[in-house]
Amino acid sequence: MLAARGRAAELGVATVSPAVGATLTVLAAAMSARSVVELGTGTGVTALYVLAGMADDGVLTTIDIEVEHQRAAKESFAEAGVRAGRTRPISGRPLEVLPRLTDGAYDMVVAGGDPHFYPEYVAQSHRLLRDGGLLVVTEALWHDAVADPARRDETTTTVRGVGRSLQEDESFVTALLPVGGGLLVAAKR
Repeated sequence: MLAARGRAAELGVATVSPAVGATLTVLAAAMSARSVVELGTGTGVTALYVLAGMADDGVLTTIDIEVEHQRAAKESFAEAGVRAGRTRPISGRPLEVLPRLTDGAYDMVVAGGDPHFYPEYVAQSHRLLRDGGLLVVTEALWHDAVADPARRDETTTTVRGVGRSLQEDESFVTALLPVGGGLLVAAKR
């Protein structure tokens, strides 16, 4: 984990906090997740936390447009002793890759990376998640700006809108956890 965080610092990649990571591990473990999609690989920090909670035979599909990030994540996985075949890194734009993934085949979707794409990630998650599956959106409090109605910048309003739309969507049960930068957790009914 330290090496993965070090690579992130070298590449200028934001990572989840240890508290967010521990929460992701618990969520994956609680549902015995076998099939997870991660949007935004970074250097593998989030993936390592999720993998720690997944079933031993589980596979994490992780998508990132940055080939250099994917390469760094693969190094992190190897150093952590992650067995070959437990990860399926895909280089590409998540919104171009997601439509090719199987409907209803995933236990969990972890959406990170650029918040401007969160609305589309949520839309794709409807299709990808099995009933009972979890959508987890990181940075859901967006630097504590989401709760401040005076904050109207594009990123804040996008993240705020994602939370509102999931809360109003009867096909999900949601909770906003004040952990790290905020975790929006939505269970598909």
